[in-house]
Amino acid sequence: MKSLVVLSVAGLLTSCGVVGAPVPPESVGVVVTIEQQKKRDALEARQREAAAAAEAEESDQTLEGQDVNLPPLRPVGTR
Repeated sequence: MKSLVVLSVAGLLTSCGVVGAPVPPESVGVVVTIEQQKKRDALEARQREAAAAAEAEESDQTLEGQDVNLPPLRPVGTR
């Protein structure tokens, strides 16, 4: 019984601690997270602008004004 207690205590003591390499304080915190989010948002905004510019170049000028929502040909649920 005594050996079981000693083994379990030894196992618990060796398992306590941090696993892995230490993390520098510059990469942890709210400021770093906000900066990463700003960079990601700026990149997404640039991608959206590039996609909008590419779409504007590809759009056909003759089709502008033709996108009108028409009622369905066979209305459902009406008599």
